[in-house]
Amino acid sequence: MSARDALVVDDSGVVRKVARRMLEKHGFAVREAEDGQKALEACAGAMPALVLLDRNMPVLDGIGFLRALRAMPVAQPTVVMCTTEAAQEKILEGLEAGADEYVMKPFDEAILLEKLAQVGFEPA
Repeated sequence: MSARDALVVDDSGVVRKVARRMLEKHGFAVREAEDGQKALEACAGAMPALVLLDRNMPVLDGIGFLRALRAMPVAQPTVVMCTTEAAQEKILEGLEAGADEYVMKPFDEAILLEKLAQVGFEPA
């Protein structure tokens, strides 16, 4: 696990591309996955330091991915859940499943960097 490895998990190719550009600009090596199942496979291959995670995806959603990830007996990445779900109970469900922080979509680079700083990732 390198300190600047990130995995962007979202079923939207546009969101993945935008998030990738933001992260790469700040020194992250970025991989992508379009659903929670592919993200679990990516983590099993090489655990990232950071996961940006969409909540609503086909195959395996963000909550299912988080629960499976947090059950793995390995060093755990920081997980920032990215979602349009603003309801308090949805946010709490994500945090209880193991998210470290939450960011609402759509987010811009300043918002993302602020959230990353809150969980210990300083800009490179």
